[in-house]
Amino acid sequence: MSKFRREDALEYHTQGRPGKIEVIPTKPYSTQRDLTLAYSPGVAEPCLEIEKNPEDAYKYTAKGNLVAVISNGTAVLGLGNIGALASKPVMEGKGMLFKIYADIDVFDIEVDTTDIDEFVRTVKNIAPTFGGINLEDIKAPECFEIERRLKEELDIPLMHDDQHGTAIISAAGLINAVELSGKKLKDIKLVINGAGASANSCAKMYIAVGVKKENILMLDSKGVIHKGRTDLDQYKSFFASENTKINTLEEAIKGADVFVGLSKGNILNKEMVKSMAKNCVVFALANPTPEISYEDAMAARKDIIVATGRSDNPNQVNNVLGFPFIFRGAMDVRATTINEEMKLAATLAIANLAKDAVPDYVNLAYGSKNLSFGSDYIIPKPIDNRLISAVSSAVAKAAIDSGVARKTITNWDAYISELENRLGKDNKLIRSLANKAKSNPKRVVFSEADTYKILKAAQVVRDEGIAKPILLGKKDKIHAIAEENHIDLTDMQIIDPYVEEEEKRNEFGDLLWKKRERRGLTQYDARKLMRDRNYFGATMVELGLADAMISGLTRKYGQPIKPALEVIGVQSSVCRVAGLYVLITKRGPYFFADTTMNVDPTAEELAEIAVLTANTVKQFNVTPRIAMLSYSNFGSADGPVPQKVSKAVNILHKNYPGLIVDGDIQANFAINNNLLKEQFPFSTLADKDVNTFIFPNLAAGNIAYKLMQELGGAEAIGPVLMGLNKPVHVLQLGSSVREIVNMVVIAVIDAQNKK
Repeated sequence: MSKFRREDALEYHTQGRPGKIEVIPTKPYSTQRDLTLAYSPGVAEPCLEIEKNPEDAYKYTAKGNLVAVISNGTAVLGLGNIGALASKPVMEGKGMLFKIYADIDVFDIEVDTTDIDEFVRTVKNIAPTFGGINLEDIKAPECFEIERRLKEELDIPLMHDDQHGTAIISAAGLINAVELSGKKLKDIKLVINGAGASANSCAKMYIAVGVKKENILMLDSKGVIHKGRTDLDQYKSFFASENTKINTLEEAIKGADVFVGLSKGNILNKEMVKSMAKNCVVFALANPTPEISYEDAMAARKDIIVATGRSDNPNQVNNVLGFPFIFRGAMDVRATTINEEMKLAATLAIANLAKDAVPDYVNLAYGSKNLSFGSDYIIPKPIDNRLISAVSSAVAKAAIDSGVARKTITNWDAYISELENRLGKDNKLIRSLANKAKSNPKRVVFSEADTYKILKAAQVVRDEGIAKPILLGKKDKIHAIAEENHIDLTDMQIIDPYVEEEEKRNEFGDLLWKKRERRGLTQYDARKLMRDRNYFGATMVELGLADAMISGLTRKYGQPIKPALEVIGVQSSVCRVAGLYVLITKRGPYFFADTTMNVDPTAEELAEIAVLTANTVKQFNVTPRIAMLSYSNFGSADGPVPQKVSKAVNILHKNYPGLIVDGDIQANFAINNNLLKEQFPFSTLADKDVNTFIFPNLAAGNIAYKLMQELGGAEAIGPVLMGLNKPVHVLQLGSSVREIVNMVVIAVIDAQNKK
């Protein structure tokens, strides 16, 4: 579970454009003709078509891909009844998740009323705008009535995620956990602590997957819900037990096979867990503090399977595994509702996916060599790209089979391919890399620690578990900046090489002197150089006192590189270092090289840069497909640039036959595969989505990545310095805190691989 501070959260929501979402046009709008077609008078034509046939709204408007996330703010996360307006940041966040995971657009709607009739009337009146409605954070029991009435009165997919999201995901985990425990769902005794909207829906879903109603004991704040109580509403009464003698959780849990917590933290202790049946299952789903911590539950007994709502524990029950894909499938077949068959289909699809072989990129992200179905892996991970195809297609099929779909899918292979491509290969890359870094954090030395941005980034990577920062700089200045900006330096080593550490400076200087004594460097000068933090930091990395170094925030690019080259040196297999930028775009990550180091490389050097880049891209668990760029296509123009690029490609084809690479080629042909196949079908890049670009000279590469960054809206990570023996990475002058954090992630992964 990521750590953060109040100031970080507030800054995140205010930086740049306030909030987390915006509306972006999907049609051209640059000419007067475009505007005439988009609005008056051209817009009248689709309006008239929709008037004649309302279903044409799906054809001419965004309705088919637009969900309303609607709340009245009466039960917001762990905050309770904070009101409609205060719930807006949460609703915007939910909209982000819809877009990130399923490419669904969202308008968040905050309805300022607690009156059921008024709320239902409001939602019903705005419903024609949307293809689906996600109700969110509405308290029980009102949420039951609101959802029931709206489902009866509307003909689009609608779901209260707080009720059904947790039910679907936890039921998938329950199916697999009970199977692993060697039991059958129909035989288990199940205790649910909590009786709100989520608990009610969970219990019904557990019954749907095979648990017997009479084997469920549900508890609210007053104890076990049984038929001897007179304070039960209709929803609690449905689960009232015949046994009126058991009242407390301690009594209810004795001999239970499964405990599901949907209540509050720390209400379950080790002794209660020990009293459960053999091979028991505990789902402690209160957030952020579970009913019992994962560590305590595991310590209580060995024959246990534990799930929580936390990302830092195995088996995270996370609603994001469900709701984006449920709505995606429902909307793709224009379902009139989200019925029980569709929810059950989603549950079974999620459960079954956990039994399939886990993709390498998921293992990589979670620092595992072989995640597989078992007690620590009963449900898929949120970054698993297969969820969209597995869950959405199952939901779509269930909608068709149950008769609520208005559109039928006949070519399921094509639909699944469309789902897989819908996110444009998305950018789970950064999240995946961050997870990999967290799996084995390394010691990273920051040579410019007496700056706000570096200290803030150091705090972030320390809090996130990405790295263990070592700070170089003037201690008084570092502490003053930290105090002024409320930065916590706990557990961070601070070193001032200029004032302190004379013994180390001499030791480090002697090491450098031995390396450079025949290049005119004296022992005195070598020791003096160690007052420079870049030399000192690089030597720490060389001697294994740190695993990686980050520098360059306040200095020109070349200044931190010289110490790294002199102290650490280049890999024996290469002649020079090169710089790589990772550009994060809507179409996926692109890798640009060389963007920072080699002004006008020869053909041989271009080939070496390509190999260095390919090896680096592979570290990110991405298969490099390389275009060697020029202003010509396969000899279509003469000149020194096409000639050297073509020669470099010949070298690569001869010496690295397994590498997917071709050129010389123009950038538009490299990116547009249809254009490439039409004109140059012989190319080894035909039918390949190029993701790596090698530029013929520094000017081309540097200009290209900066244009992509500023005009194309791409997020740039880099420059990644390739070819050094040990990880040293140099920031762009004036990098943001986010960019520094991303570079630390790269540095940690580099250190993991070099180890």
